[in-house]
Amino acid sequence: MLSLQLHGDRDLRLEQIEPPPPPAAGEVQIRVRAVGLNYLDLWGFRGMAFAKRKMPQAAGVEAAGEIVAVGEGVSRFREGDTVTMYGAETCGQCKACREGRDNLCENVAGIMGFHIDGFARELINRPERLVIKAPKGVSFEEAACAPIGFGTVQHMLFDNAKLEPGESILVHAGGSGIGTAAIKMAKAIGCTVYTTVGDDEKGAKAKKLGADFVVNYKTERFEGEVRRLTKRKGVDVVFEHVGADTWNGSLLCLKRGGRLVTCGATSGPSATINLMQLFQQQYRITGSFGCRMENIAQSLEKMAAGMKPVIDAVFPLAEFEQGLARIEGRKVFGKVIVTL
Repeated sequence: MLSLQLHGDRDLRLEQIEPPPPPAAGEVQIRVRAVGLNYLDLWGFRGMAFAKRKMPQAAGVEAAGEIVAVGEGVSRFREGDTVTMYGAETCGQCKACREGRDNLCENVAGIMGFHIDGFARELINRPERLVIKAPKGVSFEEAACAPIGFGTVQHMLFDNAKLEPGESILVHAGGSGIGTAAIKMAKAIGCTVYTTVGDDEKGAKAKKLGADFVVNYKTERFEGEVRRLTKRKGVDVVFEHVGADTWNGSLLCLKRGGRLVTCGATSGPSATINLMQLFQQQYRITGSFGCRMENIAQSLEKMAAGMKPVIDAVFPLAEFEQGLARIEGRKVFGKVIVTL
């Protein structure tokens, strides 16, 4: 079967590999139909993994497909079901896993497509417990956005930031995959949304999604604009995933007692913080990584109800690198998908 194999830094090859055996007891076999691209793919492609990897390795950290076979004892799935998959190899037995806090697994073996073999292959066997069924009406391309593109945002906004109806929120990089999802989810509960973008075309698109105020960070200091627009009060929540370039400005955008939630550091992992500002303004800062399996199910339900992910471009598997180049060049508005 075909698989996209990473052999080293910027060395991706479409190759034939051995297909998996029939699914074992408690497993399902999935024909992968769509893979969602993310910065994790880009970091892995660049060789920026945070753990040792054995090469070659199947790429792809987020995907969807259809069930083609079920192993003994599987009860939740049948052939033909559209599904997506949890992207971390969790143990399923530790306290965090038993409590449904999957992204805090104490014995996680790695992130698929980053530390261990990923989803960019025609067939894959997965434990039934790590597979989530998509409701009717959700396409493969849409379902491929659920584990990271939507699930991460669901976890950030509602589990961690505790975003409430009617609050104000600053969404950084409103044209990114998670940025577009954050705008949609915040507007759906009646929040006032401020967002940053890199050009006016993206700004117009962000407004069509529902953003109330758009700041072009290349021509304006976003922190000054947000403070001006909020009459110096600031916002309730900052949705941060850019990192070093925006960190201190993001804190300045918060109102007293405001919450900042962060899941990324694409502009760099190190930043400084004014501790007096932190405690005097009573900020609450939360790190957020990945999501819980329940967040993926919640995301799929939102898609089925009409909140569709914004898909920027779709490439065939052989053009996987073009999709990564589009993300790296910051040309995207929404998600990039590759199809098998």
